[in-house]
Amino acid sequence: MTTSPLTHFDATGQAHMVDVGAKDATHRIAVAAGTIRMQPATLALVTSGSAKKGDVLGVARIAAIMAAKRTSDLIPLCHPLAITRVAVDFEIDEPNNSVHCRAQVETYGKTGVEMEALTSVQVGLLTIYDMCKAADRGMVMTNVRVLEKHGGKSGDWTAEIDT
Repeated sequence: MTTSPLTHFDATGQAHMVDVGAKDATHRIAVAAGTIRMQPATLALVTSGSAKKGDVLGVARIAAIMAAKRTSDLIPLCHPLAITRVAVDFEIDEPNNSVHCRAQVETYGKTGVEMEALTSVQVGLLTIYDMCKAADRGMVMTNVRVLEKHGGKSGDWTAEIDT
């Protein structure tokens, strides 16, 4: 049987958690980003802080940080990690009626934090949706992706295309 490039399957095709026991612990960093588009009036609520549920971006930042810490509870084969840092930033993009979310997650360990960064971004965007859905159910979350990762055996990687 040929070896699959999908590391979460064993030689017989059964799902398993990857064994990272023999890997070296290194400083691992991942950066992910995503966007939520909305109606101009909804963006005005977000930027003014006058949304019915309060400070949308403040709540979304806390949710995004919490999500990074709980990724292994949500994604079945993710290792629980001792995360050393989570930084979440939001950028208002008025011309495109959007909010961009960027999360950087770090650890010193045997496996990377790409899933934690992606989960952080998606939950941050979902929180914005939740807090604003009474005003705009048509919001769209897009372009959630890893921008870069550092550390580990495979070294550094940076996304080639910025969409």
